[in-house]
Amino acid sequence: MRVVRLARQPSLVAEDIRAALASLGRGTSVAGGIALAGVRPLPSGRVADAVVVLPRGVLVVLGVDLPDPAMKLEAPLTGEWKADGWPLVAPGKAVNPAASKLAFADSITRRLRAKMPETMPVGTVLAVGPFVDKVEQPPTELSGHVRVLFPNATSMLAASVSLASARKPCTVEHARALIKSLAPEAPELSDDALTGEGFGAAEPEEDPLSAVTITMPPVRPAPPKPAPIEVTTPMPRVTAAAPVRPVAADKPARTVRWLPFAALGLLGILLVTAIVLATTGGDDTAASTPPPQVVNGIPLLERASGSDTHCAAHAIGDVQASLQQKPCVTMRRGSFEATVDGKPAAVSVTVLSFPDSASATAFKKVADEPGGGGMSDLATETGKWPRTPSFDGAGYFSTAGGTTVVLVLAAWFDDASVSIDPGLLRAAQAGATARIP
Repeated sequence: MRVVRLARQPSLVAEDIRAALASLGRGTSVAGGIALAGVRPLPSGRVADAVVVLPRGVLVVLGVDLPDPAMKLEAPLTGEWKADGWPLVAPGKAVNPAASKLAFADSITRRLRAKMPETMPVGTVLAVGPFVDKVEQPPTELSGHVRVLFPNATSMLAASVSLASARKPCTVEHARALIKSLAPEAPELSDDALTGEGFGAAEPEEDPLSAVTITMPPVRPAPPKPAPIEVTTPMPRVTAAAPVRPVAADKPARTVRWLPFAALGLLGILLVTAIVLATTGGDDTAASTPPPQVVNGIPLLERASGSDTHCAAHAIGDVQASLQQKPCVTMRRGSFEATVDGKPAAVSVTVLSFPDSASATAFKKVADEPGGGGMSDLATETGKWPRTPSFDGAGYFSTAGGTTVVLVLAAWFDDASVSIDPGLLRAAQAGATARIP
């Protein structure tokens, strides 16, 4: 990700925002894109901490300054915020300290929408500081387009992956036009620089000759090929015995006719061959394998799937303890082989249903804790992988809705996995919506 510094940023947490964006590095090895820090995206000239133009979407990043550091921040978008259990006073009649920033973000989003491809999403990041160890948003809000977080490399990368998820990357031309509209004073970037940050190549201009319709005379259909000649071994015809002529004494008593026996022998060989082919051939396993699902441009080939009601038996760590205290109702698991940017990855999906939404929310909170354990992979348990992957350092994604929680792990087959790898996070996010039979 390339950071272009413009005006002075307006919030105290702005330095943390800039540092988090800069730590992602240039190029697509981590995230890619162009971050406009201190940009004025509206005619009013009000400064935003950053607008990040990513290959698959745009992030509006606005800083929200808190009075003090906090270990835990409860941050509902439409409700009162609490820092370590204490309510935070908002200016004026605002419901929380982020209310005015959300209105500003909405104005920026409306302006951006008129200048962007319809398929590109726009997300909002409310970056809180001076320091927050843990930010909690209601589960229903995590499926939306706004994230509240303390800005560091991990949280900014996770927001970039989840909020900027268009199926195809924005082209170089669209990216340049969007950057120009947001920051006319920013230096123009070359095609190579934009391509290096993950934006798509220029769309080819239409060849005027391609619009010419050439009518060719009808082609006379070729005569059908003759049917293949079927060769069979005829059975010998049985006829009445011909009269036997007397044989001279110095000649053999009779002459053996070999043709019928040879025919019967050949017929036996053909029958044996047919039996062997029937018992060893005709394997339709490959033909019966379902085609891969394609989610957000990532193909997912199913390797194993199944359901169970003994959820705790397939869990480890704190997740297992949580399921022992409050068991799930049902569990479905699926293992998929994905291809991300040409590299094979293993994706393990677990969908758990609970008796009520409160139990689901409490379980997801335990599962999301780093080092809190997790669910075992079905294909690993049943030996269905063509080669067994290691989920150490796997990318992780979770989502919840109502009484259902979805947990996903994604790991490379041939390379070491890192939890913040954008390719693995994309694969995990795709797995969260995969169909499990």
